[in-house]
Amino acid sequence: MANVVSPVLIAASLTEMWSPRVVAELDDSYVKVAKVQGTLAWHSHDDEDELFYVLKGSLTIEMEDRTVVLREGDAFVVPKGVRHNPIAERECLIMLIERKTTRHTGNEVIAATRSLEEQLRPV
Repeated sequence: MANVVSPVLIAASLTEMWSPRVVAELDDSYVKVAKVQGTLAWHSHDDEDELFYVLKGSLTIEMEDRTVVLREGDAFVVPKGVRHNPIAERECLIMLIERKTTRHTGNEVIAATRSLEEQLRPV
């Protein structure tokens, strides 16, 4: 049996922006949390969907054909292959559910890109 985790408390304790941390795993997916503010980068995940769930604050996800705004308690799945750019005007806490093969910023490599090893570090 896995340990009980509090995604919102773990996300709130993070000191780096846009640096997801794995808090649980189920089947072929990781549950991750992050503290975000500002803009990450336009990117896509060619073979994986990505679920965003807002724990606290508000997150905007730009896509080429539309933009969605997520508020606390809202969830949205970015379908595989869809270019997207997450933006948080103010500090925001998010939870992500992604397949274990999902690379942080897809094929884009930027200063904020985190390897899976970095995301698996203890919190």
